[in-house]
Amino acid sequence: MSDNTSAVRERPVRARGIRPGLLVLTLLALVLTAAAELIGSHKVKIGPGAITLFPIIWGLLLGAAVSIQRIRPVPVRLQRAATHIVEVGVLLLGVRLCFVVGHELPVLKEASAALLFQEIGHLFGTIALSLPLAVMLKMGRSAVGACFSIDREASFAMVSERFGPDSEEYRGVLGMYIFGSVVGALYVTLLASVLAGTGWLSPLALAMGTGVGSGSVMAASSAAIAAQFPEMADQIVALAAVSNLVTTLLGVYVGMFVALPLADRFYRLLTRRTGPVPAAEAPDLQAAPEPEDAETSRVRPFAAIGIALAGMLVANVVYSGGFDPRALLGFALVSAVVLLGLAIKRVIKIPAVVGSSVLAILATSPISPVADVVLSLVDPVEFLAMTTPILVFAGLSIGKDLPALKRMGWKIVPVGMVSFAASFLVSALIAQVFLG
Repeated sequence: MSDNTSAVRERPVRARGIRPGLLVLTLLALVLTAAAELIGSHKVKIGPGAITLFPIIWGLLLGAAVSIQRIRPVPVRLQRAATHIVEVGVLLLGVRLCFVVGHELPVLKEASAALLFQEIGHLFGTIALSLPLAVMLKMGRSAVGACFSIDREASFAMVSERFGPDSEEYRGVLGMYIFGSVVGALYVTLLASVLAGTGWLSPLALAMGTGVGSGSVMAASSAAIAAQFPEMADQIVALAAVSNLVTTLLGVYVGMFVALPLADRFYRLLTRRTGPVPAAEAPDLQAAPEPEDAETSRVRPFAAIGIALAGMLVANVVYSGGFDPRALLGFALVSAVVLLGLAIKRVIKIPAVVGSSVLAILATSPISPVADVVLSLVDPVEFLAMTTPILVFAGLSIGKDLPALKRMGWKIVPVGMVSFAASFLVSALIAQVFLG
């Protein structure tokens, strides 16, 4: 009886421990979001092109600076809480994008061939370009896991099922996942910004290239392209959202049955080996032990949505130079669709991003009787401003990943840079061919 009583007493203590900290995390993120928007956009000329440093980049950098500093460290449980907020925030961004997708369905129909074939770049560009580099750097069998895709969440399940959770291939997935989480959005955004400034590729082709399967990468990089081509902004974000959705849906099946086996065979061809790789060649990429119970850092969906919306509202006000009451209705509508997507996930077990995306597309499609009303409500909600607080929270979560980055060594950095660049650039080039 005494054991049960003590267990009951522990729960409210945990709740009280996370809530004040979560409030501090939220206030800190709001301040950093406002600061990033106040810094504004700045263009830096580089050769024939230019890098436009948007508030989303400042937000990520400011969040990361706070996360990794050692004067007043951000508790690991709050860094994990920031990750949960990012996950929900990406759903909000996806719904805002998909409202545009529904309106732009005629444009998407014209670009359907380009959308389909450019997926080849996302699925195989990494294998063709980054795997040979990983072999040259002697990453061992971890190269297979690191280079068969840009390694988001589903990749862990694929590699664990085929090679096991203690395999070198699994550690390669971990390495690429951490690289992408830390610098993926910033890196692809800078690439997209430079290429958009050169005019070498169509902004629509670049938009398709940003759909690498990561919501934060797609949101940040497509926003950077749209900011340079405001007259095409709706088409750009619509194509980016659809490309990312297609990559997400196809990625699991093609990754498991095509890309991962192909990477394994290509690795064997490059190394001329059929046996195991000597242990000396395999870097130690073991994940750091969890120092705290993950449950103490989990944020409930309602709370995460409210926190993300607070940051988006602050960014929207600073970005627009004033408060538009209509934006509240737009944010409420976006939130409602996300909640419906989460409810659908509970009932029929499909990903929330799929359910909420389909609902948003249908709401503004040509067959919808409320399309004009929905578009008028979400019009004051600036997508670029919505992205800033999500990148701030992403930056605030980076500190917990630094030990693992140090353990994996420097090799994952050039391999990761080639993987992300290949996925983006090869897809954009294929899309450019089909768009003419």
